[in-house]
Amino acid sequence: MFTDGNLRFHSDDRAVKRSSLLRQGNYRMKPYVGSPKISLMLADVDGALVTQDKLVTPQARAAVAALRAAKIRFTITSGRPPRGMKSLIDDLKIDSVVAGFNGGVFVTPDLTVIQSRFISRAAGTQALESIAQHKLVGWLYTADDWYVPDPVGPHVAREAWTVKFEAKVSTDFNPLLDAVVKIVGVSDDLDAVAQCEAALQRELQGQVSAARSQPYYLDITHPQANKGGVVEYLSSYLQIPTSEIATIGDMPNDVLMFEKSGLSIAMGNASPQVQAQANFVTSSNEQEGFANAMEKFVLPRAATSST
Repeated sequence: MFTDGNLRFHSDDRAVKRSSLLRQGNYRMKPYVGSPKISLMLADVDGALVTQDKLVTPQARAAVAALRAAKIRFTITSGRPPRGMKSLIDDLKIDSVVAGFNGGVFVTPDLTVIQSRFISRAAGTQALESIAQHKLVGWLYTADDWYVPDPVGPHVAREAWTVKFEAKVSTDFNPLLDAVVKIVGVSDDLDAVAQCEAALQRELQGQVSAARSQPYYLDITHPQANKGGVVEYLSSYLQIPTSEIATIGDMPNDVLMFEKSGLSIAMGNASPQVQAQANFVTSSNEQEGFANAMEKFVLPRAATSST
């Protein structure tokens, strides 16, 4: 590992490349001024906790166990539906509240719903219209089900493999719009996804939260259903100050939780812009970035290590 001012990297090729990009782009890391102890670790799932093949490595599993032993609570948040996180909940023995749909639904580890945040019918209708105008494919999620217009459309098979359940097919979302927790715009035209994101942030400001969870996925949720809102909800529900919450992620929608948490860590596979919004940068999700971050940045701030 090496240190460059406020930048901390594990010495792998991707982290070195990101360090160079940050300097060339004049991006500056946020200084760390948070609590001397961490009581809760909140992790993004895809691109952070799991590998590109959607697997939890033995090292990551051991890191979560080490957090538990150090009396640091651990939980996850994702754009995935809660059903799509159940295998992770069981594998990692998560015993805290879990946030699905980027905070659209909060559940207990057995998937009992604590709170749901629905998109309004009017905002959902306009979001789907904008998705169509930008030539993206729209998906729709209720608290329980996932709907697509084409079962063999782009990324449907991959998503079904990731979340471990199949989509339902519907070409008319109108009857479902009173129970929507998330809409997704999907396309491999990454510029179109970015343009649709900007349009929805402008046109539906205050009515929805719109942010990319992957370069090819644009997630639209209730305005309070974002990862910054997840930090605030968990802080209130678990009675843990936000200054004692650490977060880790890789995408633009993770920046909102970076802003709300006391300690933030960007993955080595994150863009320079996302990395610039975090206190620390670890290695990539293909190079044990999650486990490395827990060892270097989080575990040393356990309450037990400061007494």
